[in-house]
Amino acid sequence: MTALLIAHAVATLGMTGLVWFVQLVHYPLFATAGPAAFPAYEEEHTRRTNWIVAPLWGTETVTALALLALDPGPLTWIGAALIGALWVSTVFVQVPCHRLLSVGWDAETHRRLVRTNWARTVMWSARAAIALALLAA
Repeated sequence: MTALLIAHAVATLGMTGLVWFVQLVHYPLFATAGPAAFPAYEEEHTRRTNWIVAPLWGTETVTALALLALDPGPLTWIGAALIGALWVSTVFVQVPCHRLLSVGWDAETHRRLVRTNWARTVMWSARAAIALALLAA
């Protein structure tokens, strides 16, 4: 159980750090790429980001579900619900924004991406607190 909690905390903290970096640094820099270069920039952003996000978020999701199965306490339920909300937000809000931006720069889509990503930033911050609380218990 300790190894599971550690793996879960490492993955969650990694995603939390990443989402804060993306929110405060990376997404705002999208606006500086320039309209002509932006589709290639967006494509490369997506390709490179997936190399980091896929293993971290996959590990976080799998370990959260394992923790829920092994110890279905209130914190594990809240953590699992937050992961569900993160997936929903990503699939139905952020991914469509990225798809639109992959066609070409659009300032309104960019603003929507940055604005809606705050919800994910808050949720991952809450997940980090939960992961650390579970690890400390």
